[in-house]
This record gives sequence, C-alpha cells and structure tokens, in this order.
Amino acid sequence: MAEPRSPLFLERGSYRQRRWMDALRLLVVLGVVLWMIPLLWPSGSVTGEGISMSRALLYIFGVWVLLILACYGLARRSHRLPEGDDEGGEA
Repeated sequence: MAEPRSPLFLERGSYRQRRWMDALRLLVVLGVVLWMIPLLWPSGSVTGEGISMSRALLYIFGVWVLLILACYGLARRSHRLPEGDDEGGEA
C-alpha cells in the first residue's frame, strides 16, 4: 500500500516569485492575442468602412509599448522578491 503523501509546502517568497514568472510567460500569450485582433477588423477595400492603416499601426505599436512596459514592471517586481530556493542549499 502506498504511503499517504504529505502536502507540498512552498515558501511564500519562492511561491510568489514563481507566480510572477508565470505572469511573465502569460504576457507573451496576451501579446499574441492582442496582435491578432487587427486580423478581425473589416478590411474596407470593398465597402470603404474599414479601419485605416494608420489607426491599425497605432494600435499595433501601442500594444507593443504596453507589452514592453508590462514586461519591465513584472521583471522588476520579480527580481525584488526574496529567493527562497537558494537559501536552503538542497536541490
């Protein structure tokens, strides 16, 4: 019979650092989704009611700048947290 497992305990600092790193990874997916939105806009080549190219470029570069700022903020926040994994000495 298998022994019952004890619950996995993670220190608060290392747990928070892992969640911030997960947020950084999720930011990539969010960026791809936001950059795909202009593909759903009407083209306007036939009806003339589409989004202009200048507005689409403003959107793309606006999303790009916001992703850079979000990544910078999350990276600074994750480096400020204490690292709990390196203090124990065990792998």
